[in-house]
Amino acid sequence: MDTNKMRDISREQFESFARDVLDWSDDEFRLASDGKSYYWGSTGEAWVFWQASRETVVVELPKFEDYPASMERDMRESLRSSIEAQGMKVAP
Repeated sequence: MDTNKMRDISREQFESFARDVLDWSDDEFRLASDGKSYYWGSTGEAWVFWQASRETVVVELPKFEDYPASMERDMRESLRSSIEAQGMKVAP
C-alpha cells in the first residue's frame, strides 16, 4: 500500500481516537500554513507519538502450508492489505 495513503488512514484514526476518547474539538486538528503539520504543538506531538506507536507494530503472517500455493498467496496478500490499511507493517 502507498505510504501516503497509509499515513492518511493513520491520521484519520488518530483524529477519531482523539475526538472520541480524549474529547478533543475540531479546532485541535487545525493544520499549519504548510498544510501538513498541526497548528497546535500538543496536537503535533501527539500525532508524532501515534505514528511511532504504529511503526513499532510489525505483524508476521502465518504459514498456510495446507493450501495450494495460489490460495496461500491470495490469503497472504489479503491479510497484508488489511493490516497495512490499519497503518501497521507486515514482516517480510
